[in-house]
Formats: sequence, structure tokens, C-alpha cells
Amino acid sequence: MKLIARLTAATAILATTTLSAETAPNPNAAEAKAIVQEFATTLQGELQAAMKDGGPTNAIAVCYDRAPAIAADLSERSGWEVGRTSLKTRNTADNAPDAWEQKVLADFDTRRAAGEDVQPMAYAEVVETADGKSFRFMKAIPTAEVCLACHGSDITPEVAAAIDERYPEDMAHGYGLGDVRGAFSLSKPL
Repeated sequence: MKLIARLTAATAILATTTLSAETAPNPNAAEAKAIVQEFATTLQGELQAAMKDGGPTNAIAVCYDRAPAIAADLSERSGWEVGRTSLKTRNTADNAPDAWEQKVLADFDTRRAAGEDVQPMAYAEVVETADGKSFRFMKAIPTAEVCLACHGSDITPEVAAAIDERYPEDMAHGYGLGDVRGAFSLSKPL
């Protein structure tokens, strides 16, 4: 029960999507925030059920199978490119950050090191691409206590084995409570 309560708290953290103070209100940002909230809420609901049914090893299967499916469904329904990324990826083939995402993630880490709360941390920008302008949005994912079972420094041997089986090039471990685990990343052509 204690683990479910912590996972519920993590759900609330991930579902909170506030732009940083320096970013002006923008209809694209509001739309991106709503998509992130749906992604976080859906994924966390499935993670809660998996944790309740079988602990962290079940949650790994949800992240492996369901997170990409949820992102693909949201992308198809919304017209946005929706995903997650990190400077320390678990699935490099699908989640490696591009140069813009690397810059934003590094900035998130700098902001956190300066004392800023990770929970509301977000960034939005219109960028020029080879295909024209795109609106890009990232929302930081804070590392909650429940995340440490799979992303912390003290991972059980059975969880480590389940991670290694699905993610042989895993780098997404060693996080501490409150660290920037990664970010939801969205893009939409303008």
C-alpha cells in the first residue's frame, strides 16, 4: 500500500504541467501541456496497476510496451510528435535526445542545481527546421521516490535483470530523489 501511495504522488508530480515564468502564454503551449498531462496520467495509471499486481518488474514491462504505444496514440490523435527523452536513456534507439533536446535537458539540470523545483519545469520555443518552423515543448520529469526502484542507485537483482533483458544499453539509473529523470518532448510544425 505504501508503494501505491508513493506512485500516486508520482502521478501528481508528472501530471502537473506549468510553463516556467519566462515563457509567455501560448495556445500551442497550452495544447502541449494538455497532451503531456494525458500522457503522464495514462502511463502512471498503468504503472500503478502493474506495481500493484507484481511490483517494479511488472512496471518495467509497462514502460517497455505501453509508453511507446501511448506516445504513438497521442501523436496520431493530436498531430504532434510526442515522446520522452533523457540525457541518460534506457532505450537509446527510440528515446535519444536530439541537439535541441540535449540543450533543454542540460538547462533543466542547471536550473535544478540552482535550486529550482523540477516539478513545474518546462520550456517552449519556436525553432527553424529544414521543413520550416516548429513549435517545440519539453516538460521535465522529476524523479519521485517510487522511480528509484528502477532508476536509482540501489536496484534489486531481479529488477536489474528485468531491465537488462529489455534494455541492454540502459543508462537510466543512478538518479536521486528530485533529479531531472528526463522530459516529455513534443513538436508540432507551424
